[in-house]
Amino acid sequence: MYDVAIIGGGVIGCAIARELSRYRLRTVVLEMCEEVGFGTTKTNSGIIHAGHHSSPDTLKGRLVVRGNQLFDQLFEELNFGFARIGELVVAAEEEDIQVLDSLKAQGDAKGVPGLEMWDRQRLRREEPNLSHKLLAALHAPSAGVINPYEFAFALIENAIDNGVELKINSPVLNVKTGKKAITIRIPREKIQARFALNCAGIFADQIARMAGVDDFSIHPRKGEEYMLDKRLMGLVRKLIFPVPKANSKGILIIPTFNGTMMVGPTAEDTDDRYDVSTSYGGSEQVFASVSKICPSIAERDTITEFAGLRAVSNTNDFIIGPTRKKGFINVAGIQSPGLTSAPAIAEYVCDILKDEGLILEPQKEFKRQVPGPPRFATLSLEDRQQLIKLNPLFGRVVCRCELITEAEIHNAIDHGARTLDGIKFRSRAGMGRCQGGFCTTRCMDILAQRLGVPFDKITKRGGDSWIVLDMANKQHPKTRGQKTKAR
Repeated sequence: MYDVAIIGGGVIGCAIARELSRYRLRTVVLEMCEEVGFGTTKTNSGIIHAGHHSSPDTLKGRLVVRGNQLFDQLFEELNFGFARIGELVVAAEEEDIQVLDSLKAQGDAKGVPGLEMWDRQRLRREEPNLSHKLLAALHAPSAGVINPYEFAFALIENAIDNGVELKINSPVLNVKTGKKAITIRIPREKIQARFALNCAGIFADQIARMAGVDDFSIHPRKGEEYMLDKRLMGLVRKLIFPVPKANSKGILIIPTFNGTMMVGPTAEDTDDRYDVSTSYGGSEQVFASVSKICPSIAERDTITEFAGLRAVSNTNDFIIGPTRKKGFINVAGIQSPGLTSAPAIAEYVCDILKDEGLILEPQKEFKRQVPGPPRFATLSLEDRQQLIKLNPLFGRVVCRCELITEAEIHNAIDHGARTLDGIKFRSRAGMGRCQGGFCTTRCMDILAQRLGVPFDKITKRGGDSWIVLDMANKQHPKTRGQKTKAR
């Protein structure tokens, strides 16, 4: 019998798991994918919002500022990629300035620190590569950028260090609520827990219906994003937002933590919960928008593109709280600013569990720290030479674009990578200009050796995402021994 079962290993589920690991509880995380963070989390824009965009009349508006404030301590403890680079909401028309005034008033009322209006001259001085037609901007210095997948990996690693169990490849097949426990069926076993937290993202309404709760719906919203060549590093130094639209914060310019620049996302409502395709239309929309703000950005600078699905609820707000089914608690509809709010959501959920009767007795020896991934490319020459003396694998470059070494690939595997994407998001191998053209096979070779599996069994992100075909059998590993023809 578990005390708490968390359904969903995205950044929200991982943040709650880490917060619950402070207490003497038996907690399990059930994740449908090969690794945590492989859903919405890994396709997130990676922005830590200041908090002035969201209305204080909403739950997300109340949690976002607290979430922002918690990131400095989390960064010190968990060592993920994070930097407060600040944000600008820019006005292109006279009427936009009134919107900036409203956003500032809303932020001031919520306690967002340092909000400041910039005139055209200040904007030109601070961001000279933006369009000279822009009239003004609202500056929020507490905004930042983060590697969201690194954050999720660090959260779950720390939670596991403190006793939380993780079950991957465990999609929920059925949920049955009872007077004393909730029974959750996954492919290989049944899980029983006093409380179940529904953190299933775009599938949260489906999980709720399994439990007999049918009072909300999720409507996925697809966002396409485009990563640009590193040669544009420094073109824009702060997060750049247009004046927000009704259904989104608009198409942004995002200087990422690692120096590349990203533009997007679009906001397209869809009924397909698996559609993460990109499109010509999406590209045209993104670059038409950002080129008006920063004329130097062009589509030809794209090195890769991707799309993610946001879990938009019918209430257009977070849905967090107990339900009429004893022990079943929804943590649903977590769209932007969900990443920023994640630490505050975790605290909020713990308070709900306490109110529902769960005893939260602190662990006497809670482990706060996890080591961050080694970042060879960011070190000085002297530090690099010292590392190579200690471990010669730091002297073997696997990814030329990002200067990722073989030691870093092994470190990624040591910390949970079981797929090519797992290595990519933990080490950055394959994230550079050639997008894995040079390093993919070497990463696969190391992963196959470490896991003790054939080379052709290595997948991109788990499941059927095979990369190579077993030419001897002309079949994918999953179909070996079955009487099916290769296609």
